[in-house]
Amino acid sequence: MEQPQVLLQDIGDADLSYLHYKGDGDTIIFLHATGFLPWLWHPIAKALSPSYRIIAPYFCDHRETDPEKGGLNWMKLAQDLSIFCEKLDITTPFLVGHSMGATVLTMVAATLGLDVRSMILIEPIFLPQDFYRIQIKVEDHPLASKSIKRRNHWESEKEAIEYLKSRPLFAKWDDEMIGLYIRYGMVEGETGGLELTCSPLREASLFMGGMQYDPWPLLPKITCPVLVLEGEASENRSYIDLEKATSLFPQGFHRIIPGAGHLIPMEQPGEITGIIREFFD
Repeated sequence: MEQPQVLLQDIGDADLSYLHYKGDGDTIIFLHATGFLPWLWHPIAKALSPSYRIIAPYFCDHRETDPEKGGLNWMKLAQDLSIFCEKLDITTPFLVGHSMGATVLTMVAATLGLDVRSMILIEPIFLPQDFYRIQIKVEDHPLASKSIKRRNHWESEKEAIEYLKSRPLFAKWDDEMIGLYIRYGMVEGETGGLELTCSPLREASLFMGGMQYDPWPLLPKITCPVLVLEGEASENRSYIDLEKATSLFPQGFHRIIPGAGHLIPMEQPGEITGIIREFFD
């Protein structure tokens, strides 16, 4: 299947947008990183969708939040996803999450009763536990402080592509991923040009919300097989100990992806597709 359905699901007090790739097999839920979007799973999902039914929700703008008031708690996102699964009658899925998405899926699997077959967590955000005990402002948060100042206007698609390719964060991205980010991660601005679909303010709210709930006590409660993927060149390795996290899962497996940074799926989609197929099959 080349193109997914773009659908909307009522979860009670909000509507969740999601991509749906029809498939004959079990369901895989893909959950994206902070400030990104489900379309960045597209090259991976379309390769897997003949064998799997794939659901990829969008977590950015379905709730109003204020980064200065703690942002959008990731446990709230986990609860939203749990209701979403109930509404769609998803009962025993496979889970694949990246960054924020990996942490939210961890919360769902450990606390909300979803019977998970197995999980792949790509660069999950399991901060040092001391981080969850402190109250900090947006300007003091290492990621929210940057995201709220993120550039949010380009005159043309050409200018946006040149800008992205000049930034270290996007330098290793697969060309198809760059194209998807421009097409679906940006919208026409009120005065023309392009702006980010997930605004800097909303992205900062998501980063701040990641400080509200400590996921570490949840890890030993997840009994399904869990594969943790870590980029060899990820900046997060200096303060996030994913080997320790993996050791706390009863069936945890840790794997380093050579040459990759934090954004592994965007940099090496073919490698990730193969790993998913191998681990879930």
